Amino acid sequence: MPNNYNRFHPATPILRVKDLQASIDYYVTSLGFKLDWQDPGIIASVSRDESNLMIVENDQSAPGAWVWIGVQDTDALYDEILKNGGMIRVKPTNYWWAYEMQVDDLDGNVLRFGAENKENEPYGPWLDAQNNLWVMNDEKVWTKKD
Repeated sequence: MPNNYNRFHPATPILRVKDLQASIDYYVTSLGFKLDWQDPGIIASVSRDESNLMIVENDQSAPGAWVWIGVQDTDALYDEILKNGGMIRVKPTNYWWAYEMQVDDLDGNVLRFGAENKENEPYGPWLDAQNNLWVMNDEKVWTKKD
């Protein structure tokens, strides 16, 4: 049993970007985050509700990181991001773990936004980091689609 005196706070992923200001603009304008603070040309913190990300120019992380963020309404967020010019990688799709979508940032980092899955709806295909498409067969086993 964990000790109550050492409670964890929400994790704050650190994402590597090439151009900090361009990334700040994208996260704020297209994804609806707000800028919390920045050290220009080096690091910034952006947040939306209880979700916080740090973005760092050419440091502290590997390119192409993936982050999962729980949301209340995936469809509403999809409409908002699409309207604001966000780069949708995968439209909202039902899986056994969540009803989620994938969104690219300017540097190939992938944000997975997901809510509770939709009961009694089929599961959709999964797009992995190498752009391979996977489908679940009738035996509920994932297979790579050729």
